[in-house]
Amino acid sequence: MARKETDAEEPEVVDVSTDIEEFDSMIGIVLDGVIGAVGGLVGTAAMTVGLLVAQSIGAFDMGSFAQFAELVGIASLFPANPVAVGYLIFLAGGMVIWPLLFAAAGLYLPGDTYAKRGLPYGFVLWTGFAPAFHVDYGGLVLVAYLVLTLIAHFSYGFTLGAVFDYFTNRPDTLV
Repeated sequence: MARKETDAEEPEVVDVSTDIEEFDSMIGIVLDGVIGAVGGLVGTAAMTVGLLVAQSIGAFDMGSFAQFAELVGIASLFPANPVAVGYLIFLAGGMVIWPLLFAAAGLYLPGDTYAKRGLPYGFVLWTGFAPAFHVDYGGLVLVAYLVLTLIAHFSYGFTLGAVFDYFTNRPDTLV
């Protein structure tokens, strides 16, 4: 008697597509976080150069970071150098908070690349930075403060976006 091929026992197929999708999305989230932190570090470094240029002509005071650390309440942890503590808090925000917001909102900003989308993003961040780190500037020094810190924030946004462009192949839409 001949055996039918349909009677042959087939291996059981297990649907793991949902497990793979969850795994891929978790890796994607972690990878975006790492890329965002790298982009934030590079962007904050670029912005720091701009702030140091502004300080060299008297249009920015790095002591603002000490006031920032005191405002947050962490300056007392390392009272020998509150400027460094304030800058580390500033760096942490530039590496964690702002890149995460950029990763979430970047698709909705104008521009065809993330680097170009970083320019308006830097402007939005500057609108909070300018009044927060202002130290009784007036006249041309105030103009220099505003222009140089704006350029520094443009460099932050552009380099943050450039890192996203370089390291990721992000989808056109997350929805």
